[in-house]
Amino acid sequence: MFGKKKQPPIKSLIALGTRIEGNVIFHDGLRVDGEVVGDIRASDEQPSILVVSEEASVSGQIHADHVIINGRVKGPVHAFELLELQPKARIEGDVSYKALEMHQGATISGQLKPMIGALEDKPTLKLAANNL
Repeated sequence: MFGKKKQPPIKSLIALGTRIEGNVIFHDGLRVDGEVVGDIRASDEQPSILVVSEEASVSGQIHADHVIINGRVKGPVHAFELLELQPKARIEGDVSYKALEMHQGATISGQLKPMIGALEDKPTLKLAANNL
């Protein structure tokens, strides 16, 4: 999804020192530097990106197309396209994803679950010997 298409712009910020208690719904892109106690969900209308920075903390579910985490998340994470776990990512909860990129140092206390359809999207392997 994001390989050839332009990523959506990050239009919203939850700044360091800000604490939000309640669910957050966003369009396009959201960067969290502060603390969210509640679910974070992208609208289904268009592609989305969520960045949870090194200083950030989220206690609740996360639902977005492209999710980049380098902070703390306590709750399940659902990345419908790509999940990037940076070196300081700490997740306590199950993680579901279509594609996963995990850097050394990131930790997950939960189950890793590829989304249904993720494995079927891979191209089949064709060997040159079959063309003879």
